[in-house]
Amino acid sequence: MKFDDKLDAVVARYDELNAVVSTHSDPGSSNYTKMLRELSDLGDVVEAVQELRRLQADMLDLKEMLNEPDADAEMKAMAQEEYHDLKEQLPELEKKVQIMLLPKDMDDERNAILEVRAGTGGDEAGLFAAELFRMYQRYAEAVGWRFEALDYSENGIGGVKEATALISGAGVFSNLKFESGVHRVQRVPVTESGGRIHTSAATVAVMPEAQEVDVHINPADLRIDTYRSQGAGGQHVNTTDSAVRITHIPSGVVVQCQDGRSQHKNKEQAMKMLLTQLYDHQRRTQEAEHAANRKSQVGSGDRSERIRTYNFPQGRVTDHRINLTLYKLDRIIAGEALGEVLSALISEDQAARLAEIA
Repeated sequence: MKFDDKLDAVVARYDELNAVVSTHSDPGSSNYTKMLRELSDLGDVVEAVQELRRLQADMLDLKEMLNEPDADAEMKAMAQEEYHDLKEQLPELEKKVQIMLLPKDMDDERNAILEVRAGTGGDEAGLFAAELFRMYQRYAEAVGWRFEALDYSENGIGGVKEATALISGAGVFSNLKFESGVHRVQRVPVTESGGRIHTSAATVAVMPEAQEVDVHINPADLRIDTYRSQGAGGQHVNTTDSAVRITHIPSGVVVQCQDGRSQHKNKEQAMKMLLTQLYDHQRRTQEAEHAANRKSQVGSGDRSERIRTYNFPQGRVTDHRINLTLYKLDRIIAGEALGEVLSALISEDQAARLAEIA
């Protein structure tokens, strides 16, 4: 389908939905809610399409004026300048509309569950994992998302074995979904007396938060254990068996939550984590099948893929998937400049998908 035909189809669908919604006999139905959501999604696209068509119409009018032999010379000069300005704006606006027309990931607007685990490198890997966890927490707070720790297993010297958080807000998963993979650090560990640079790693997983309707779980397939919470949390968590561990027997997936103040809260959060783990497995299986047909992609989402290196002696961060290097390590680790990396990854993904349909 030609680009103009796609634009016509989008506007026609928007007008159709508007007409149906305004005369719908059952505003409380799920179908009505679905149509409202689609109408809302199309609204921004249609607005951009209208802006594009206004620009194209203005260019056409100006071109006719420039071709008019009896037109005033001064008016022609002004028209020529305006035509040149609009012509420069056109490619960017067309690209904006094309990106808005790309098929959306159905999970992009979901909240996300973040998991950070220490990898190779012993205590240093645990310290690095803790820094990554704090990096995402600071970034989330800076952009107005809610960051809720669900589980935090310390290694005794300020690092973590693994840490899990629920991040809630607008577009969380769409912004963080390319963070899954192995993050490598190169620096002199605090435990190193000889000043030698060591390489350690931590694994990050970002999963779209799942709902009960996404995955069916048979209660008989679950083993639920309670135990005494460990680590920080005050007297309460150390005197009651409030922590919860849930094992999904068929898959072998194990989740645990100990940061809530009650066993009930921890069980509720652990079930969210379990649903998300199982849904993420389904999602990655489907994506692996689709990826075989794609010409290019930012990353496979495989947690064993090395995606980024944080080199402290040189003060640089390099994302290996898109050959991006920024000498802003301190600001990225602080969460301040992480958005620059995330934006570059999203742009690269959009460019790859646009190239596939060109």
